[in-house]
Amino acid sequence: MQGAAAPAGACSPCPPGGAERSCQKLASAPIAPCACANSISRRGHLFKKIAITVTLGALSLTGCSAASSAGTAAPTKAASPTSSARAASPASTPATSAAAAPAPAETTAAAPAAPPAAAPAAPSTLPAAPVAAPAAPAAPVAAPAPAAPAGDGTQAAAALGWGPVLAGDEFSYAGAPDAAKWGVFNGAGHAGKGVRSPQAWSVANGVATVTGDAAGTTGGMSAKFGQQKYGRWETRMKTNVRDSEYHPVLLLWPNNNTSPNCAEVDFAEGTSNTAAMKFFLHYACSGGDFQTTAATPVDTTQWHNYAVEWTPAGITGYIDGVKTFSDTNPAHQPTVGMHQTMQLDWFPDGTATSPSQMQLDWVRVYQ
Repeated sequence: MQGAAAPAGACSPCPPGGAERSCQKLASAPIAPCACANSISRRGHLFKKIAITVTLGALSLTGCSAASSAGTAAPTKAASPTSSARAASPASTPATSAAAAPAPAETTAAAPAAPPAAAPAAPSTLPAAPVAAPAAPAAPVAAPAPAAPAGDGTQAAAALGWGPVLAGDEFSYAGAPDAAKWGVFNGAGHAGKGVRSPQAWSVANGVATVTGDAAGTTGGMSAKFGQQKYGRWETRMKTNVRDSEYHPVLLLWPNNNTSPNCAEVDFAEGTSNTAAMKFFLHYACSGGDFQTTAATPVDTTQWHNYAVEWTPAGITGYIDGVKTFSDTNPAHQPTVGMHQTMQLDWFPDGTATSPSQMQLDWVRVYQ
């Protein structure tokens, strides 16, 4: 005898003949589906039948019907379109039931990757070359330096306190050397070589200049002032680029140059070595031992102050206020008064001679 129809929302009765029944209601189903498990013992074997159909995004459970002898399954009912996809409750399937096919995991569609930034198109034309900065204006060519030196330089007179100038010449005039002060040589050159001519001298721009030419014509002159025994002399002098055959000389010459008064004090004498200046003290007229000397490296083409100090204690030489020579032997001292002389002497060596010059800025004599 069949039971009454199940009310809406309740489990439909399972077909008769089931030894065991199990019904579970799924509240979300519009029609109460049933899950029936019929356990039938046939020939000592237990068969369980569970029909579960899972669809993507919705769960559909087949209805329970009487087991027919033909074993055909009851038609399935699709889930309502409004149903949410849910996983079956663990209680709905016994432990021995086959595993339900897992619902695919929800995936969020990945945002399309941003297309790579296009490389900037190469310019159709190359950029213009940078405009070169205007060249710096050429430095103006310096005007030739005046013959007069810029200053007096370091002086022995100032460094050693020699006191006021007694006599001298600042060459603050133009033309020939002052005849009241100088005796200009006119005759044969040193050791009879070349000629000493008054025309070799000139004074201009505060400087006295003596020129030696390629043929050996040169000049010299002797001071008429400062003829004294003992005293101090200082002269500012330079040579332009000179031939090694021309030797500039600043010296003290005895007023009476006769034997045995053959003393000579060359307190600045150039030699064939144009990068040095020598000091010579000649204290005898002849003989193997008649002089003492010293050499000082110096650029003779630049202005320098050359000085000599003669006292009863001896003779001392200076360049730019620095002592470069000393002889205190009494036997080497001059015995008569002396005066200053300047010469550009020619020492020919058989080769061609280049014109050369010696220049004087000032000559000063002290007590």
